[in-house]
Amino acid sequence: MQQQASSPSADSKPLILKRDLFGVVERVRLAEASPPAYAVRRDPARARWWTRPLALWLARRENRALGALPPMDAVPQLIRLSDGSQARSWQPGVPMHEARPRDPAYFRAAFRLVCRLHRAGVVHNDLAKEANWLVREDGSPALIDFQLAWAPRRRGRLFRSLGREDIRHMLKHKRYYCAEYLTARERAILARPAALSRYWMRLGKPVYLFITRRIFNWRDREGAGDRQLP
Repeated sequence: MQQQASSPSADSKPLILKRDLFGVVERVRLAEASPPAYAVRRDPARARWWTRPLALWLARRENRALGALPPMDAVPQLIRLSDGSQARSWQPGVPMHEARPRDPAYFRAAFRLVCRLHRAGVVHNDLAKEANWLVREDGSPALIDFQLAWAPRRRGRLFRSLGREDIRHMLKHKRYYCAEYLTARERAILARPAALSRYWMRLGKPVYLFITRRIFNWRDREGAGDRQLP
């Protein structure tokens, strides 16, 4: 669901959070909001010319996924700005790798959050990355970075398989931070990655890492840098 049009504040210069091959991500202040509110705008048009088509495709993918979700305070909301660009609401919180959640309640809430995404017809597809998980002030989870998310018109076998991988990646974090609270069923899920995941780890990921790190000298860490802000 998309929020109504807003405009960036004229007296507040956008703050660049990240600049890479896929464009610029910046935080803008919304002029109409009181108290002050912020949005995160991704500008794929400022990507390198040879990656711009992919950057535009990823931006459209993120917009489609966020637009398919109902209002949820634990995920960004899609905002159409008055200049015609799109942004997502600023999601306050500390990334998982810094907050290091040890409370099993966090992961119970994380499980419910992922299930809500799936019921809305969206799989995140990037939950293995700790920077995409936030710990909010009240200790509850939130999610960011929906570039790789998928919101198909029909949910079939592939959707269910990817949804299971969302859950499995969430459980991998639980195993790292509070393994003593894993249930027998959760351990069984962790022990059985989907065939698609096995093929990716064996064949796809080495190629991906070679291209992104060796050729482009790029590491996908969005969410790690911008969380330093208040």
